[in-house]
Amino acid sequence: MSGDTQSLVFADKEELRKELKLADPAHIDADPAVDADLDAQADALVGRLVDIAADDHDGQTQAKAAVETMGIQLQKDAARRSQMLQQPVKKLADQSGDGGQVANALVDLKVQVEELDPAKFDLEAGWLSRVVGYLPGIGTPLKRYFTRYEAASTVIDAVMNSLKEGQDQLKRDNITLADDQKQMRALGHKLERAVKLGELIDRKLQDRIATELVSDDPRTVFIQEELLFPLRQRIQDLQQQLLVNQQGFLTIEMIVRNNKELIRGVNRALNVTVSALQVAVTLALALANQKIVLEKVQAVTKTTEALIAGTAERLKTQGAEIHKQAASTALDLDVLRQSFVNIRAALDDVSRYRQEALPKMAENIVEMDRMAAESEQTIQRMEGAAASARDFPIEIVD
Repeated sequence: MSGDTQSLVFADKEELRKELKLADPAHIDADPAVDADLDAQADALVGRLVDIAADDHDGQTQAKAAVETMGIQLQKDAARRSQMLQQPVKKLADQSGDGGQVANALVDLKVQVEELDPAKFDLEAGWLSRVVGYLPGIGTPLKRYFTRYEAASTVIDAVMNSLKEGQDQLKRDNITLADDQKQMRALGHKLERAVKLGELIDRKLQDRIATELVSDDPRTVFIQEELLFPLRQRIQDLQQQLLVNQQGFLTIEMIVRNNKELIRGVNRALNVTVSALQVAVTLALALANQKIVLEKVQAVTKTTEALIAGTAERLKTQGAEIHKQAASTALDLDVLRQSFVNIRAALDDVSRYRQEALPKMAENIVEMDRMAAESEQTIQRMEGAAASARDFPIEIVD
């Protein structure tokens, strides 16, 4: 999860009880001023119970049965509702807990994101990494990281699909649970009113005994032993049933709220976590490429600086030599003077050689003319012999 999002907060049952202001079944206090309708109903019932004659066995039997079954149908409805919800609520509680599909998918996503966190990888290639990176199947640290990212992307996609499916299921569960919770809450209010009615009847019976009946009156014994005792048992039973109802209501409320937290967690995972991972990976790639370019620019800059420094050094040395050379005589006069002497001597030698060679060359020309005439005569004789041979051929016949 990103740092600017809140962590998932799961509901606590005791805090929920306080927040929802659920009455403590053991300390429900009926107030006649607040519950005027119940007070009037209790007055009517107590009047009928007290007016039953000591010898009216049918009336006493009906009175005992009425007290012993006070709120029994309401209790049965509440018990049946609790029993119907027992298995679904347990299953839903497991799904919204640590072992549920959404919770497990969130954990899997967290693990994958942490494993792909670019901050945990050294994406820079040192000299050893660059050398090893040329080997087949290895590559540079950056390439290895993105290969790992591509491989994990399939897992992340599967986790994301699981999260979406789980989120949809949680929404459907909350719709179902909201209706069940509404019915349980209505039953809880009825049970609470039944407890208050029982307490009002109990209180008014005791008041009537204290103000209207004497201790040895058979009706007093009947009320104390046959009515008050089972009445208080029924009040306790209804209190216990109310407690069970409240536990079921609180359990459903916890599941609904936890589901809502998980739904929000899935939204953050879909909209924030994966996007943050993609941004981190993109930035890691951009920063790695940026660093590569920066290193190359720095290398080129250093090379350029070295070239400029070398050129400046050569200019300094060569410039000094040029100025030194410019300050001195360009050619040595003695050497130049001797060169001219040698050139004149060479020209004199060539002129003398030509004059001496002319008579010899004339003699050679005459001699070569004579030799050419002799060679011409020899060639003519050979050509005549070849013509005679054609007239008289000598060949080997097979």
